[in-house]
Amino acid sequence: MRSLLLLTALITGLCQAQEAPIRAAEDLFDAKALNLGLEMAPGTETYTVFKAEDHTHQYNHGAVPFAFNGKLYVQWQSSPKDEDAPMTQVRYAMSVDGKRWSDAIILAEPRADATVTNGGWWAYGDTLVAYINVWPHATEPRGGHVEYRTSKDGIHWSAAKPVLDHQGEPLQGILEQDVRALQDGRLLTAAHLQPGLKVAPLFTDDATGLTGWQAGEMNNLPSDSDVSREIEPSWFSRGDELVMIFRDQDSSFRILASLSDDRGETWSTPAVTNIPDSRAKQSAGNLPGGGAFIINNPSASKERYPLVITTSADGQLFDRAYILRGEGDDVPAQKYPGRYKRIGYSYPKSTVHNGYVYTTYGTGKEDIDITRVPIAALQYK
Repeated sequence: MRSLLLLTALITGLCQAQEAPIRAAEDLFDAKALNLGLEMAPGTETYTVFKAEDHTHQYNHGAVPFAFNGKLYVQWQSSPKDEDAPMTQVRYAMSVDGKRWSDAIILAEPRADATVTNGGWWAYGDTLVAYINVWPHATEPRGGHVEYRTSKDGIHWSAAKPVLDHQGEPLQGILEQDVRALQDGRLLTAAHLQPGLKVAPLFTDDATGLTGWQAGEMNNLPSDSDVSREIEPSWFSRGDELVMIFRDQDSSFRILASLSDDRGETWSTPAVTNIPDSRAKQSAGNLPGGGAFIINNPSASKERYPLVITTSADGQLFDRAYILRGEGDDVPAQKYPGRYKRIGYSYPKSTVHNGYVYTTYGTGKEDIDITRVPIAALQYK
């Protein structure tokens, strides 16, 4: 069944992919082979950040890595059993080597009137910023706003305050977890804006990432829902252009992509690519020395395995791919019951640090794992 879905996605996407900003080489994924016919890159290693056990929170998901002052940080949302439960916390852990991790530390406590989820990281100077997405229970249609906390040492944190837009008002949207800087210092990410969850690229020239956020102009694809068709994006740069990729809620099981040539202020209408996906969150970025990568589950179905990093020398044609976590007998079984849980490696996010691409994800939405690949194994010679 997966073979047919993947083949259909590749064939029907070829014409559209010619118009999209990015595409995969036609023979890159073998739908009939274990792990899509791919191998691991040399030096790939996986470690556990947090392990769900009988006495711990058993739902853990949405992990986001970040490097600050020589340490790696990973934040995620966590609850006793279910996804987006009232008792959801935002937690994080730290590591000096990416292998051994601290105990989980609470960053945001549950609230009586809202659900909290993690919104990613940023840093300026000697200050670490943690973003917290707040989903008030009374907001209809479902949506939220963004708060932040700051720290000098990664342990002691300021009180939460609202992130502000370019008009000085609290940002009315759910922040995506990919705040990064362009070469000129402008910050770029995306948010799912109210009313509902309508995705838009977001930029600011405030180096702190705390104020000045403004939505770029992008026409969303048609949707009859309070949620846009394109959601949960990530992005990379290629020369003077920016490429943002999206999950497709219309179940094409292919990545959507949009292009900007003016530092994120205007964007093309998202187009369907021929790159397979699992209708889930993905991650993207740039390799030091040139090239780009996308991390996702290219299953062309709802299966969130295998987990793959796909690379491109020019940011347009993605022609190499490597397994981060495999399928078949390698996929851990679900350990505990819980709402919206599924086996596999869900919602990857990544960071480049000290010679590695680090990718974090929820394994079965229970354990938080991190896989690292040497940059040297991914670079184009």
